[in-house]
Amino acid sequence: MLYVLKYIWPQDPNDMVYIFCAYRKWAITLFEKLSKKHKNIILVDSPKKLTYAFVKKHNPKFIFFPDWSWIVPENIVKNFRCVCIHESDLPKFRGGSPLQNQIIRGIKKTKSTAFLMSTGLDDGDIIQKMNLSLTDSIQDIFERMIDNDFKMIEKIIKGNFKTRKQTGRPTVFKRRTPQESELKSLDHQLSYLYDFIRMLDDPYPNAFVTIGKRRISFKNPKLVGNRLQFTGEIF
Repeated sequence: MLYVLKYIWPQDPNDMVYIFCAYRKWAITLFEKLSKKHKNIILVDSPKKLTYAFVKKHNPKFIFFPDWSWIVPENIVKNFRCVCIHESDLPKFRGGSPLQNQIIRGIKKTKSTAFLMSTGLDDGDIIQKMNLSLTDSIQDIFERMIDNDFKMIEKIIKGNFKTRKQTGRPTVFKRRTPQESELKSLDHQLSYLYDFIRMLDDPYPNAFVTIGKRRISFKNPKLVGNRLQFTGEIF
């Protein structure tokens, strides 16, 4: 049986307070875009600032998490409407580094998924999904994420939406570590090397190889025919 929960708030959205939790450049761009329409949206860019006392003081209608790498305190999740936007077709690819964990497996098309957070790992009720292409550079993907997230957040702020339970078999992946950015071998297809380098472009720990005492890092890859071009640095 599918249970549907519908939220409708008659209040003017401009009279409500929203908290926006993010720290990467692309997400700050999203915040700036939202703040042009909503003067009462507050940016939190550090886990030290996200305390229960702070949230209770502002009493937000929603707390948005489009870009967050830390565990949200349980008393915040349980007492406020926390909305996470996860870049996968949930319940697939729950957990950390969803972009990288999909790209390295050759996935080209996925979803941006907005859901109500619970105390479980990315298992809350779905609010909305939007198509997301994982092709081209990581910056191109960020631009698509900004567009998706803006549209979904705007819809949520209007306060008229339905939720549904997650369905399907979940898959869970761990957040990648900087050590996993090392290419142990170059004996891969160029398409794999291209995906490996582009998924780890700035702001992520860049792909690298180790030769003796030197580290060579790669960024800005371009696949041109049977040649892989990139910018490299030697450390």
